[in-house]
Amino acid sequence: MSLKEQIVNDMKNAMRAKDAKRLGTIRMLTAAMKQKEVDERVELDDRQILAIIEKMIKQRKDSIAQFEAGGRPDLAEGERAEVEVLSAYMPAALPMEEVEKAVAEAVKDAAGPQDMGKVMGVLKARLAGRADMSAVSALVKKALTKA
Repeated sequence: MSLKEQIVNDMKNAMRAKDAKRLGTIRMLTAAMKQKEVDERVELDDRQILAIIEKMIKQRKDSIAQFEAGGRPDLAEGERAEVEVLSAYMPAALPMEEVEKAVAEAVKDAAGPQDMGKVMGVLKARLAGRADMSAVSALVKKALTKA
């Protein structure tokens, strides 16, 4: 079953269970997927859907930080619930040791900090959806400044 089919099935199940919060989050995801399909006139594959989900999770995490800084824990909790629903569609995260190993492999050919973009491009293709790219970026920056 493709990821798109799984999302549609989960939406139907949320409707049957009358789970309004889960249903709202899944509908928001399907709307983002349809928008991308209409804008680019393509049929999304699993990789593209994961990119959309990853972007939505990042947006929610940014909102959580802003809501907490603004003293609105109620709104932050709603965003956390959305992150939880969206995270269920992401593949299992890699252990930190594997991420560090991938960073070490990607950095070994780099000349220095000026190659950050090239290294991140390689790692994004390899680790997308399976690692927090902001943490990967920090590891790459640290490794490139040592080199």
